[in-house]
Order: sequence, then structure tokens, then C-alpha cells
Amino acid sequence: MRKSYIDNVRWITVVVVVFYHVIYMYATESVTTGLGRITQLETQYYDILMYFVYPWIMTVLFLVAGMCSRYYLERHTDREFLRSRTTRLLVPSTAGLFAFQFIQGYINVMLNDGLSYMPGVPFPVKAMIIILSGIGVLWFIQVLWVLSVLLILIRRIEKDRLWELGGRAGVPALILLAIPVWLMAQILNTPIIVVYRFGLYGAVFLIGYFVMSHDEVVERLKKSWLLFLAATLVLGIVFCGRYFGQNYADAPINRSPLFLGYSWSACMAMIGGMAKYGDFSNAFTRWMGKRSFGLYVFHYLGISAVALWIAKPGLLPAPAVYLISLIAGFAVSYVLNAVISRLPFFRWAVLGIKGDKHVQG
Repeated sequence: MRKSYIDNVRWITVVVVVFYHVIYMYATESVTTGLGRITQLETQYYDILMYFVYPWIMTVLFLVAGMCSRYYLERHTDREFLRSRTTRLLVPSTAGLFAFQFIQGYINVMLNDGLSYMPGVPFPVKAMIIILSGIGVLWFIQVLWVLSVLLILIRRIEKDRLWELGGRAGVPALILLAIPVWLMAQILNTPIIVVYRFGLYGAVFLIGYFVMSHDEVVERLKKSWLLFLAATLVLGIVFCGRYFGQNYADAPINRSPLFLGYSWSACMAMIGGMAKYGDFSNAFTRWMGKRSFGLYVFHYLGISAVALWIAKPGLLPAPAVYLISLIAGFAVSYVLNAVISRLPFFRWAVLGIKGDKHVQG
């Protein structure tokens, strides 16, 4: 039976990602890889939203992905799993770059006046730089594909022994799992492009598969989710207060015990709380759930387009820019999802939709 709370966790988190990227695009208090400041404020205190959500938004998506991988593999073979994940994850993050996401790459380059730094660079090289710049938010599905392949190798070795052990986890064990999460966050981090954290996300993905996929573990978590919620609020306040104004997305902050403790606690609070109160489905949640992947894939295009063609030339005041960016993040995503999901080849290359699948507009 489909677990509605997992679908709700996924689409709600993606919605939070959209809000995060709107603030991120015009941030001044930490990372400034978007457009940057468009206000006259000496300190943009609302940038603190990024600090509040960044440590956990992607972590919880990898945790849920691990859980869903277990559920899928209970009904499908390893080969079917790999074929499905390759179509859904690897194709959009490779072929999709050439089929569509080069548009995002062009906007990313233009936002930072990237072409001015490439005088004399041959056109084929410039084109490849622009195309690769279109990866953007697709890093998530690239990492997830790699972890999915590794999972099949691990399954063939462990023969469900680890999974059976994971079913015994109680609340103390769930708390202590923050330790291996913190330890794994110290390794397998790529330099420069800091989002590729194979250690952290690999650990969380495997915990989702081996531990959180057990209904009995989730039941135990439901009974203690207030404990994790309280810890999340305390750790979140401390984290935001301590690091506001610093680069939260890079070392040493993103490898600190406070960052990882807050991240893990928030994941447990969200899974437990949603399993307890969010395990329902209606027309709205189903609509959002079916389009969450498209929202994730396309939302940054709408936000960055507003930044390039409206915010950068200063056509509108900052409050209007923020509002239009938020609207564009959703509107552009849903329109592109509806159109591209109906186009032969593009639905496969950009959204990983097989030809025999029902189109979700």
C-alpha cells in the first residue's frame, strides 16, 4: 500500500527548496553564487531562512529516496530497479543537458557575466561550458543514481542481514545514528562544487533503506517525534545564531557537529511528524505529488530568468522581484512540466518518462 506521508514529505520539501532558491538568488549574507544583492538593506536578516532549511532539505530527500528504494525492490528485480533509476535519474541529468537544460546553463553563465571571462575561447569549448553549467539542481539526481547503483552491489553482499538488523532500531538508536551521519559527512566531498557530498548523502540514503523503511521503526519514531521536534528547534536556533553571515554550505560549517546534528534531528522530526499527522491523500496532495519531480527540475529556471532579465537590469523594486521570482519558480515549472511531458523524446530526455507511461501534466 502506498505510503501517502512519504509523498507528502517529498513535495513539501521540494516546495521549501523553491522558497530557498528565491532567497538564495539574491542573498548577501553568505553564499553569493546567484545574482546577489538587489536591496539597499545593510543586513538582509531574512536570509536566515537559508540557514534554517539548508542543513536538512536535501538530506531528507535522500533519506526518503532510500526508503522508497526498499519499497520498490520488494516488488521488482535489481535489473528493473537499475533500469528505472537510469531512465528517471541518469538520462535527465546527461541527455537532458543537451536537450533542454543548456538554457539553464546559458542563464547561469550570463548572470555572472561568464562570457566576459572567456575571450578567445573556441566556440565548442564555450558551448560545453554553458551546457555543463546547466546541471544546476540536477546534481541531486546524479548523486542519487550513483547511490542506487551502489545499493545493488551492497544488497548482493549483505543479503538482507543489515536490513533485518535495522528493523530493531529504537529511539535511542535513531538518535545515535547522528554519529555515523556526522562521520560520513567528513569524507567523499568533492572540492569546489560542494553539493556533491557522497559520504553524507550515501549514509543517509542507506539509513533510509536499511532502517527507516521498516514500518515498526517509523511507528516508534511517531511516538517520539516531539522529542526530535524540540531538539530541531533548539539546534536550529543555535545554528542560525552562531553561523548567520558565514558560508553555511562549505567546510568547516557543513561538516560541523552542529550542522549534522541539526540536519539529522530535522529529518527525524519531519518523518515522524508526517507519518503521524500527514499520512493522508486528497486531490491537492496527489496533484502536488505527481508534479514534484517536474517542480524540482524546472523551478530554478524560472527564478534565474527573472533574476537575469528583470532584477539584474533593475527594472522593478526588490519586493516585486522577490514576489515575481517566487511565482515564476512555480509557474514556469508547472507549464514546462505539462508541455515537455507530452513531447516525444523530450519527455524521456528531460523528465525521464518512458514512452509507455501515463503523462502527468
